Amino acid sequence: MALLAGKTALIVGIANERSYAWYIAQSLMQQGATLAFTHLPGDKNEHRTRRAVEALGIKDAWMRPMDASSDADINLAFDSLETTLGRLDILVHSIAFADRDWLQPGKFIDTPREAYRNAVDISAYTLVAMSRRARPLMAKAGGGSIMCMSYYGGDKVVPGYNVMGVAKAALECSARYLAWELGPEKIRVNVISGGYLRTLASSAVGGADKITQHVAEHSPLRRNVEGEDVGRTAVYLASDLSSGVTGETIFVDCGINTLGL
Repeated sequence: MALLAGKTALIVGIANERSYAWYIAQSLMQQGATLAFTHLPGDKNEHRTRRAVEALGIKDAWMRPMDASSDADINLAFDSLETTLGRLDILVHSIAFADRDWLQPGKFIDTPREAYRNAVDISAYTLVAMSRRARPLMAKAGGGSIMCMSYYGGDKVVPGYNVMGVAKAALECSARYLAWELGPEKIRVNVISGGYLRTLASSAVGGADKITQHVAEHSPLRRNVEGEDVGRTAVYLASDLSSGVTGETIFVDCGINTLGL
């Protein structure tokens, strides 16, 4: 029997077929989960997300617009999901934002207040806002799994990651506090810290080519992470295989985080 048969997962942040969210969706689907999706408002964003979803082989998927920086949008999306699908077992938070003008080595000190605020709001606070709405649905289902995506730059300095690193650190800390509060309701909250994957979002970070070369040459596995690596980890976190795991940040980066230099 598939590990996630009978489970419903909401995927937030699937931008294209190269995103971590896409690989996570693919892996969850392969294990029997029913998938639902959100996309940024606007026809162009809907078309892009729908194309990525159809590449998974899914037709007529539940899909709703949602600007995660808007509490009203979050409420509308979750209300619709509750009305139409009736349950939620898995929430995948895979969204982040920082103004690319400040994602260059040596630019962190010049980050404007508004750019800093926006990065933390969209990349970290949205996990709290969505978890708040997911809570009653998951509690009704007898528990659930919430997971979000981070990166090594939230733990150690990665030149050029800058304010996004600050936002990811806030995200990881938020996940731990959520794990503590939601644990009594059998809702687990964990973080996947994936290695560098060339995506629409990561392309904004300065020095990306040097990062991939360094990881390929020096990580214990002597390669860069693949989307499927993260997808399989998401299945573990979504299923009962990880029933005793919460509040954790799991590195899926071919071991590069373990090196001292």
